[in-house]
Amino acid sequence: MSWERQISIKSSRELEIMRVAGQINAEALQAASDAAIPGATTADLNAAAEAVLKKHGVISPFYKYPGAYPYPTSTTVSVNEELVHGIPGSRILKEGDIVSIDCGAFYEGFVADSAITVPVGHISNLAQKLLDVTEKSLYVGIEKMVVGNRVGDVSFAIQDYVENQGFFVTREYTGHGVGREMHEGPQVPNYGTPGRGLLLRPGMTIALEPMVLVGTPATRVLKDQWTVISFDRSLTAHFEHSVAVTENGPMILTLLENNEKPGRKKVEKV
Repeated sequence: MSWERQISIKSSRELEIMRVAGQINAEALQAASDAAIPGATTADLNAAAEAVLKKHGVISPFYKYPGAYPYPTSTTVSVNEELVHGIPGSRILKEGDIVSIDCGAFYEGFVADSAITVPVGHISNLAQKLLDVTEKSLYVGIEKMVVGNRVGDVSFAIQDYVENQGFFVTREYTGHGVGREMHEGPQVPNYGTPGRGLLLRPGMTIALEPMVLVGTPATRVLKDQWTVISFDRSLTAHFEHSVAVTENGPMILTLLENNEKPGRKKVEKV
């Protein structure tokens, strides 16, 4: 794929549509997050998100997405060592797990794409730090999504913050443009060099998604041909927002209607 050729500049009206799509997606993520309790299955989280999408009369662009075989559900639900693309199913969540939920919404011809990682009950200090660092790195990257910066400025900001906290960013999986298609240009890695890469222009919309690992940047894909895990099976986390580059600074499209982030439960560390 030539990522540069896939870039789509959005009008103000198109950004308004993407904002509505983003609100629906945030609501779906909130529902899935609320369902992440001990004893729930990963399929339960997917069902909670799907109920919200159905209520709004929209579908997920994840469903039947092409790959080794068409992706079978509306969300990806990835637990602990599973970095991304975990297929919801019968896996039962346990106290102390962390679970990454990635969801998309296709509304009036435009896609919203976002992800969060949430605790299941009480979690370890290490797991809490991983969640905090990964979420913070997303906002560090978003701050660099301003007109005149380059993709490398965004990528480096994420990498620098994460690595200074003692964690690793994945090399194989990246952020990407989003709009009429779930994957557009530009490609936005979670590592890079300041001042390098594509110039950011008003109307560009990017799904920025730090994927952070505790023990190694290396990953491998499981036999289901979708689920990506850390090579050493250490903990991983994933946060994502769809963001527009505007003359007035970055505009996060995948917030709840009141401009709040989809919430993760506040729990005590153990």
